Amino acid sequence: MSQGHNYIFYGTEANAREVKTFIGHLLQTNATAEVQGRKKTPICIWGTHGIGKTDIVQQVAEENGYAFAYIAPAQFEEMGDLVGMPAVEKGKTVFSAPDWVPDTPGPGILLIDDVNRADDRILRGIMQLLQNYELVSWKLPEKWQIVLTANPDGGDYSVTPMDDAMLTRMMHITMQFEAKTWAYWAEKAGVDARGINFVLTYPEIAQGHRTTPRSLVQFFESIAHIKNLSEELSLVQMLAASCLDEETVSAFIAFVQQNLSELISPEKICKAKDFTKQVYQEVKGCVNKDIFRVDIMATLCTRLVNYLTINDIKPDKEEVKNLQSFIKMDFLPNDLRLSLLQDLVNSNNKHLKMVMTDPEVSMLLLKKM
Repeated sequence: MSQGHNYIFYGTEANAREVKTFIGHLLQTNATAEVQGRKKTPICIWGTHGIGKTDIVQQVAEENGYAFAYIAPAQFEEMGDLVGMPAVEKGKTVFSAPDWVPDTPGPGILLIDDVNRADDRILRGIMQLLQNYELVSWKLPEKWQIVLTANPDGGDYSVTPMDDAMLTRMMHITMQFEAKTWAYWAEKAGVDARGINFVLTYPEIAQGHRTTPRSLVQFFESIAHIKNLSEELSLVQMLAASCLDEETVSAFIAFVQQNLSELISPEKICKAKDFTKQVYQEVKGCVNKDIFRVDIMATLCTRLVNYLTINDIKPDKEEVKNLQSFIKMDFLPNDLRLSLLQDLVNSNNKHLKMVMTDPEVSMLLLKKM
């Protein structure tokens, strides 16, 4: 796996969007199982640090109207933190639920974050919770489900291996970083456009030791209010070095120095009054360097689709014409041209199908089909 380690993951490797689909399906399956009196199955999401496992569970909860509760068992020092405090009732010792246990009916998600960073005692205690959704004297309220996250075995993570008895109590999936999926999320989240351009251009940098999707977003937030990065290059470098790998810092500084951080915006492409002067010449000058920069061209295509889709843009006649002109640019590689066209036509934004009103553009797609 990444970083030269023989990481051990479980389940299919999937991007963030696919992980959300996986979780959503199993939440519905578990809800049905509970109604029918059958056992629910916890979900475990594997992945390297900083990739967004925790965030994606919170997003699923918010998007589906689920309540959300969180525990990090690595912080539990005693079994009482997990099982609760003992008390004597009617001559019997019972345990009251600890304060992290939800006390109202769901639907809800209990996230057990970084479960295998807990020590072996705590991990063994969690097994009963996974099996029966109860622990000692208390139960999770009805309609609550359990989702866990875990870091991989076999590398440099300080984790407690989970045996087969525990692994087989869960359904597993492994979350992998994919730049296009991340860029779509980042566009919706309002991440600095220069940062999105950087990640799309150099997607391999997001899987370093200190450089992760999480630390990249931290960095991009720190530079968001710096209008001209070139004029504040020393500060930008210090901010980058505070949270990113040295190689990433060097790559970003070069990115700024080559003026790649200031790529033409999707909005400018769509709203240009003179496409040839305002878009064609600028894009051509940016990608036609000593070698043709396919990576930059791909970045522009992805940003354009995301802008139109996320904002549900209904392009007017001039904007449609600009989109058609962009698709037909003579230096746009055919594979990117077709991919861009398919993304526009297959988008949830039905207005984008208007690009097919140009016979030349429609023939491009028909020939491929």
